[in-house]
Amino acid sequence: MSKYLKIHPSDNVAVAIEQLNEGDLLLVDGKEIKILNTIETGHKFALAEISEGANIVKYGYPIGHALKEIYQGEHVHTHNLKTNLHDNLQYSYSPVYPKLDIPKSDLTVQGYLRYDGNMGIRNELWIVPTVGCVNGQAQAIVNRVRNELDVSHIDDIRVYTHNYGCSQLGDDHTNTQKALAALARHPNAGGVLVMSLGCENNQQSDFKKAMGSWDPERTRFLISQEVEDEIEVGFEMMSELVERMRKDKREPLPLSKLKVGLKCGGSDGFSGITANPLVGQFSDWLIAQGGTTILTEVPEMFGAETILMNRAKDEKVFNDTVLLVNNFKNYFRKFDQPIYENPSPGNKAGGISTLEDKSLGCTQKGGNSEVVAVLDYAQPATENGLNLLDAPGNDLVAASALAMSGCQLVLFTTGRGTPFGSFVPTMKISTNSRLFNFKKNWIDFNAGKLLEGNSMQSVLDEFVAFIVETANGHLLKHELTGFKELAIFKSGVTL
Repeated sequence: MSKYLKIHPSDNVAVAIEQLNEGDLLLVDGKEIKILNTIETGHKFALAEISEGANIVKYGYPIGHALKEIYQGEHVHTHNLKTNLHDNLQYSYSPVYPKLDIPKSDLTVQGYLRYDGNMGIRNELWIVPTVGCVNGQAQAIVNRVRNELDVSHIDDIRVYTHNYGCSQLGDDHTNTQKALAALARHPNAGGVLVMSLGCENNQQSDFKKAMGSWDPERTRFLISQEVEDEIEVGFEMMSELVERMRKDKREPLPLSKLKVGLKCGGSDGFSGITANPLVGQFSDWLIAQGGTTILTEVPEMFGAETILMNRAKDEKVFNDTVLLVNNFKNYFRKFDQPIYENPSPGNKAGGISTLEDKSLGCTQKGGNSEVVAVLDYAQPATENGLNLLDAPGNDLVAASALAMSGCQLVLFTTGRGTPFGSFVPTMKISTNSRLFNFKKNWIDFNAGKLLEGNSMQSVLDEFVAFIVETANGHLLKHELTGFKELAIFKSGVTL
């Protein structure tokens, strides 16, 4: 196995697959290169001399420029590489649609068909508080249900606590309301109790309008200030839902009903080489079956946004993508924050040097399919294909946002590892085998085998089978541990 990887023919850097030491000799493109200093796994080294100010090219695109002359075989990282990114750019629509030839599959998903035609891949019972004031009472109801009722037919029972729903204004209040409404109508829930206090800004009458529609057989509403004992009343409502869910059975449903979120976090130098391209291949495959994928983390599109813009299905989607990117830059400016304060310390330790370096790897999760729509925060995806979603890069907030837009499953690639899970199954995919073997209690699938002689097609086939198995009911690591979180995008003042 080679000790390095040159990703694109036009690259002037390569990535170390294993640690390289000073004095090591490598044969690259028929030429011998001497390594000048220690190159840690996942980090870059120069394939030729790069003059001061010249672009450093990885993935076939510039990831920044050289701060000083860089010699062949020298380590290339934050000490001698700086981003090229700056303020808002002028974009032009230049459509590029790679030709994809992906065969149709006869696979189906064993899911739960809901009243509105959407599919659930879990059958869970939730309490959704419209305000954080009732979190404790909601948890007391859940505890009684678990302790006093036969719930063996239900995948999970929990309250998704949060601190919002009151003392918020404007778009911030609206975003919270939309997020919780999306949670309450998510198809992975076979039963939902919407629980309010009664005096909060997020009034239940307005909340119902935000929900739009719901299944009256599977949804209950409770205003705590209007009943004498909200725990007893809530328990009775949950008991009714428990009995209703006894009739639920999985049935074979088409892959076109599957909506999958695409997310990365704790990235390293292999993220754009193994796990993200694998997820991108899956995204293209699922779209070819009529399914839907959603890509978010808008700040981690900066530097690679033109790739997505040029795959917009039409000029409207192109213009929507331009607004998506520029509006997020304006969001940073609104709070006097630097637009390009990325990558994180962990990313840098793993070999990612600039935001372009990170973004060019990050956006590979979107594969090569055309972009069919741009979604606002918590807006449901209604068009099959690759969607872009307005949400930040923060792991918990972005994963929750993907689920709020209707994803039944989130694919989460990572090079450094994380134990968290969102309120839908969140599959951790390691970029390297070391992490997979070290953190077996966190990681569900190993994309690192792509560095070990396995072909992309063989790993993709295994990946598809595992995703279908997960959709059919196989529990992921965070589901087994019960680590599930809801995170709402807070963007305004608190009264």
